[in-house]
Amino acid sequence: MNVICLEEQAFYELIEQVVERLSSNHNKPPEKWIDGEEAMRMLNITSPSTLQKYRNEGKIRFSQPNKRFILYDRESINQFIEKNTK
Repeated sequence: MNVICLEEQAFYELIEQVVERLSSNHNKPPEKWIDGEEAMRMLNITSPSTLQKYRNEGKIRFSQPNKRFILYDRESINQFIEKNTK
């Protein structure tokens, strides 16, 4: 195990830099388009065929920039979840 010693001022400067970097990343708006893995996580499903079913039935919006790559609209997934809330 290695022990790293810092002066008090250097320690607090390091902490301030870490907090600043974390807060700058935290304030970024979420991406509009997400991949299938993230879409399945949001919908709490594990089956790609269920995701495809939602896509085919027009329940969630998607974009297919090329044949093998599909992106899903985060907002349409949130709307789908809200619509099916009981």
